[in-house]
Amino acid sequence: MPTHVLCGSFFAGNETTEHKDWTLVVGDDGNIVYAGPTAAAPLAGPNSSVLDYSGLFVMPGLLDVHTHLAYGNAKTEEDIDLYQPLEFRALRGLFFAQKVVAAGYTSICAPGDAGQISLSVRNAIRAGLFEGPRVTAAGRYLTTPQGLTDWYPTWIGAPETSIGRLVSGRDEAIEEIRRQAKNGVDCIKIALDGIHRRPNGELVAAFTQEETSVMVEEAHRLGKKVVVHARGREAVLYAGRAGVDLIFHAYYLDDECIDAILTSGSAIGPTLTFLRNIVDFTQPHEPAATKGRIDDTQAEFEIACENLQKARKAGVPMMTGTDSGFAVTPYGEWHARELEIFVEHLGFSPAEALRAATEVTARFMANGDRIGVLEAGRAADFIAVEGSPLKNISILLDKRRIRAVHIAGKRMQIPERGYDPRQVTDFAWTNWNDLYTQERVAALRAARLAAE
Repeated sequence: MPTHVLCGSFFAGNETTEHKDWTLVVGDDGNIVYAGPTAAAPLAGPNSSVLDYSGLFVMPGLLDVHTHLAYGNAKTEEDIDLYQPLEFRALRGLFFAQKVVAAGYTSICAPGDAGQISLSVRNAIRAGLFEGPRVTAAGRYLTTPQGLTDWYPTWIGAPETSIGRLVSGRDEAIEEIRRQAKNGVDCIKIALDGIHRRPNGELVAAFTQEETSVMVEEAHRLGKKVVVHARGREAVLYAGRAGVDLIFHAYYLDDECIDAILTSGSAIGPTLTFLRNIVDFTQPHEPAATKGRIDDTQAEFEIACENLQKARKAGVPMMTGTDSGFAVTPYGEWHARELEIFVEHLGFSPAEALRAATEVTARFMANGDRIGVLEAGRAADFIAVEGSPLKNISILLDKRRIRAVHIAGKRMQIPERGYDPRQVTDFAWTNWNDLYTQERVAALRAARLAAE
């Protein structure tokens, strides 16, 4: 029984214009049969259903290429890796994946998780056991002692429950890539730098150029895409030269990096929402503030915007992602802020930002040729929004304006459920954030008396 969707405004995803009075016809298989002017649409038969979205803005479902289903809105790195078994984290990830759908996001990439958490969530949704977004899944990050996720002391290393797989060289890296390919990942995640710096402050790549190229070549040989975490110039340059599919962050790239990226055809996922939320939301008493992270992050944000504008103007594709899964980027809350940042800080028009969050980001996703664009033959993944994001991109942050979400033509109606973070996320054994010396206690008492 085909479904006819009457659209007040229609945005296809592969262009920067909107159309008025268009109709979307969805077949029984969840694919689009027709997308075009209502006057030319096939007539609805007696067995057809009609959805009247004539007062709404209909567009492809949004895509977030950087949502970590295993993190659980973590407050510490230990929250991510240690305090709950993989089985619980998978169930929790499924719960949070449904939060993402409610925000208008029909597809996400989970780029690096412990065990087979994202794979399990992906497979459960694909099998129809639960409703949720389409998931492009990676396994554990490949990392080294200089790379992201190896944040534990050397006498501990990366535990088996960690999101990172610590490899000692190219042979171990190749073995891990083949193991993940066997397990069915959609993409391979490489932590191409971390926090290790040279005396001049430059971030050091975690792998050499030769090692990076070998890993990327093997992943591509096995039919898997490659995404890398790379903030520093060196890591971005290595990634571009190696021809990775997607580079996260790329904040310190330069002209040489841009040339390498353009030559290889790589894309960038800036993930600026994570930086912006750290600056805007961190409270003065929190460790991130007392350790100076707010000022450092603000400086990095400004550098990143300047450099990424250059990359965009040079023609580097930009994909939308948020690093959701931390306490500062909780699931289902801030995904559309990346679009807002694209417009306010990177020079995108609202239409260009929408296209980035649909057609462009779909290029990285599994089965990306079936999503991100509303046209005949593609999957009917679409949302109906109250108001026009082309006039105000920020309305996509208001979940009340997301009036309907459809995946493969089926309307997602997932009940809103709250949760107690103390039973879901907050398992670390941190009891105090201060040091109660006599001097500190006297200062606190004086402040309390002054307030009274």
